[in-house]
Amino acid sequence: MDILILVVVIAVVAVAAGSGLVIARRRNPAPPREKDGTAPPPRREPGVGEDPDVTVEEERRTIEDVTLPPTAPDLLGTGTRPVEVPEPTAGRLVRLRSRLARSQNTLGKGLLNLLSREHLDEDTWEEIEDTLLTADVGVGPTQELVERLRERVRVLGTRTPEGLRALLREELLTLVGTDLDRVVHTEGGVSAEGEERPAVVLVVGVNGTGKTTTAGKLARVLVADGKSVVLGAADTFRAAAADQLQTWGERVGARTVRGAEGGDPAAVAFEAVREGIAQTADVVLVDTAGRLHTKTGLMDELGKVKRVVEKQGPVNEVLLVLDATTGQNGLVQARVFAEAVDITGIALTKLDGSAKGGIVVAVQRELGVPVKLIGLGEGADDLAPFEPEAFVDALIS
Repeated sequence: MDILILVVVIAVVAVAAGSGLVIARRRNPAPPREKDGTAPPPRREPGVGEDPDVTVEEERRTIEDVTLPPTAPDLLGTGTRPVEVPEPTAGRLVRLRSRLARSQNTLGKGLLNLLSREHLDEDTWEEIEDTLLTADVGVGPTQELVERLRERVRVLGTRTPEGLRALLREELLTLVGTDLDRVVHTEGGVSAEGEERPAVVLVVGVNGTGKTTTAGKLARVLVADGKSVVLGAADTFRAAAADQLQTWGERVGARTVRGAEGGDPAAVAFEAVREGIAQTADVVLVDTAGRLHTKTGLMDELGKVKRVVEKQGPVNEVLLVLDATTGQNGLVQARVFAEAVDITGIALTKLDGSAKGGIVVAVQRELGVPVKLIGLGEGADDLAPFEPEAFVDALIS
């Protein structure tokens, strides 16, 4: 009996379910098919102001019909920096001469004040000597200058401010030297095979003097003068130096040759010169590893870099970068570097931040080579050729 009741219940449930399915199909009939068996276009929802009871068909759109929105431009570009146009040489020099005058007149004013005293006794001359020594002129040059000034003041009897200024200017120019070759030689040559060779400039010095920055600024100066430049990042012991030099190069469109961190600096320098030859560049600037002058092994390696580079042609310039604020310690550095490699010129950095302009005289007397470049600020275009007349005028302005 119980089984019979259970069967009846199941049958009733099945009939009810079937009836519901039929009713649902009648209420929602399947969309009619086209003759080719495809479904008709979908109904478009009525827009604002349209009769909702009127069926509006939307044209079927295929993938090919859909127009995608335009792709946004790549604002980052190719990843390279925009090439800058360096400041022209003439405008840069006018600005830098003015900056030099503002930073160096402490020494000159002190000397003029002492020379203008009513009585130039022994104590006054000792004060003049102390002033020169404090400015890092050096013992030998200081004694020479004081002796010449004493003799000329005594013989000529010069006592007016204008006369003393002219006299001091003459003696300072003699001390600084107006007949030295201060040109940074960047003219290439031709090999024995008739192949054009770029000029090669090695930049040497200890870390912290602004060596890599000076190399980058010199590249800007050369580009501003219309020369093509290849940079060699041979400071392989400091990854930041190679990155920094490459950034300087990208800013003026100069290619940078670099090697693996800790690699052979001589190999990088050699490859940079070879790249310069291949690119028919005008100048190859090689930033060598910053090294302590007390490390014999590193200093010997510097000589190796120069010898390896010279296998492809002569080195036109070896510029030693010195910090003008280091005073006598800078002279010690200069002496050791000169023993390791033939220095042809000095680049003095931070001269705008130091009243000790006498280092120009001292380092020239120590090495027998001229100061060729001076750094007068942290800006990209703040490297200037050293001009004795402008320097002395800045001292006594």
